Amino acid sequence: MGNKVDILGVNFSPMDIESSAEKIIEMTGEEGFHYVFTPNSEMVMAAVKDENFKNILNSANILTADGIGIVYASKILGRPISQRASGYDISLKLMERLAGTGKSFYFFGASPGVAEKAKENLLQKYPGIIVSGTHDGYFDKEEEKKVIEDINSKKPDILFVCLGSPKQEKWIFENRDKLSAKVAMGLGGCLDVYAGNVKRAPDIFIKLGLEWFYRLIKEPKRFFRMLALPKFMINVISHKIFN
Repeated sequence: MGNKVDILGVNFSPMDIESSAEKIIEMTGEEGFHYVFTPNSEMVMAAVKDENFKNILNSANILTADGIGIVYASKILGRPISQRASGYDISLKLMERLAGTGKSFYFFGASPGVAEKAKENLLQKYPGIIVSGTHDGYFDKEEEKKVIEDINSKKPDILFVCLGSPKQEKWIFENRDKLSAKVAMGLGGCLDVYAGNVKRAPDIFIKLGLEWFYRLIKEPKRFFRMLALPKFMINVISHKIFN
């Protein structure tokens, strides 16, 4: 993908939800393995500290802006990204678009039973989608081989990997030559949301760019993790001034 937007060395694809979903659907019809990551400001700060992680992010076919901080940063740096394109929103758009087409999904991650519950809920919401397999995110090296064998036997068009960051991105990258899926996406806690275990912020918070604040209210223990956002913005402003 051309026209990347460089934010502290992480090269974002300036794509909205619709165009991201469209490109992913295109990739399901192409040869080879593709992968999509959706970094937020916390992940970018992790990449600033970890060159290997930064390289893994930048190796993806698509990197979308999952977080209002990334959208703000792009505007500060003069390369505005028009819309936050979260992994959650893109994944729902994909299921909406691919229901009834014969394209299949595989859900990998979260606690035991969560992926199955997510599958059950999504089959009700999007009749016609095919979820060819599921597996939880608890595995050792031996179980990991079985997970990969199961994924490959099901040959999903799209693999949702929900192991949390940076584990999921590193797992996809390290196994990119072993997986038979057409597209893999790192989707963090999405399976828990699909399953109904975690509620997403109300639309008004999302539209105002305050989803992070809603999550902080619901989970005060996230406070120190949330400090990544102001640190990120300070870094972006410093980069703008001194570069």
